[in-house]
Amino acid sequence: MEKLEKPVRVSPRGAATRSALLEAASHVFRTVGFDRAGVSQVVAHAGASVGSLYHHFTGKADLFIALYEDFQQRQQDRTREAVARARAEGETDPNRLMNTAARAYLEGCIEEREITWLFFSGDSPPGFEATMRTRLREWTDRNVALFRKADEPVDEALLLVVSGSISLAVSEVVCREDPDDARALADEVVDRLSRLTPPRSE
Repeated sequence: MEKLEKPVRVSPRGAATRSALLEAASHVFRTVGFDRAGVSQVVAHAGASVGSLYHHFTGKADLFIALYEDFQQRQQDRTREAVARARAEGETDPNRLMNTAARAYLEGCIEEREITWLFFSGDSPPGFEATMRTRLREWTDRNVALFRKADEPVDEALLLVVSGSISLAVSEVVCREDPDDARALADEVVDRLSRLTPPRSE
């Protein structure tokens, strides 16, 4: 029989230290960039020690990835909540649900513009772009699972097109300094995507 792994227990103090280090890393990376940032700057901003950083993370690249993973989880939560609200209001069309998810994703990028820009700026650890592509595929797969609960089957090729388009749109949306301008662009992107329809089955 396969042994179940015991969950790793983190003390409240350890969790607080980890959170402080992530907040400090976010600030330092956004201020000076990932490449120029140093571990000493992060721990100084967090009021922690170098030892405590290496207790929770393997280095600054690990900090960067952890920030991205946390962001992606928030984005997944936003997507799920937006789709759940739409369903509660009676929406069942999988394409409209897909666009609802896309708009929620873009809105999250606008709300967290500074941290989103960090991930799309190109100043990142080696291999990070591959990680982003993997997470996009995972986000797509989760959406497929969500939309399969709808009354009609979802066109997975269309979902891939939407997901890829959203990835490109994010880099443009976060460049807009005016949030209203960014939201207007997001609305235009989703409007164009809403005009894409899956082929009719013969």
